[in-house]
Amino acid sequence: MSNLVNVPKNRSLSNTNSNANFPTWSNWLDDIFNRDLSSVFTSNFNTGISLPKVNIKETADAFMVEMAVPGLKKSDFQIDIDNQLLSISTETKEENEQNEENYTRREFGYSSFKRTFTLPESVNDEKINAKYIDGILSILLPKKEEAKKKPARSIKIS
Repeated sequence: MSNLVNVPKNRSLSNTNSNANFPTWSNWLDDIFNRDLSSVFTSNFNTGISLPKVNIKETADAFMVEMAVPGLKKSDFQIDIDNQLLSISTETKEENEQNEENYTRREFGYSSFKRTFTLPESVNDEKINAKYIDGILSILLPKKEEAKKKPARSIKIS
């Protein structure tokens, strides 16, 4: 069976039906189910934390993990190492209540995330440290001495 498409001589792939501009039920359903759901759920009604983006940089001496998570406190984070797995997580809860003469309004929210990374064997997990400044969580993963890159050198022939 061939996967080739026949192209008319006018080189157009458009349908010449007059109804071509109207969506069919299947096109309409495809549009709904193939839409980027994260944009739907992060619209006006959800102000929770989405999965934060991470930058990982390697130098000769260490790996640096940077995560953009503004609006939190350093006490909101839980960072764990277990069997070469680095886990970064947070959980926040918020409640707000207003009492007026004829109504009571109570709003609450909950948000959380967890990112897990497998550490290379070259990381010295005894010397990992983290800091949170201006919305950026930075985790320094120093390498073991034997894993650090050594500078290039010339070997003399005897």
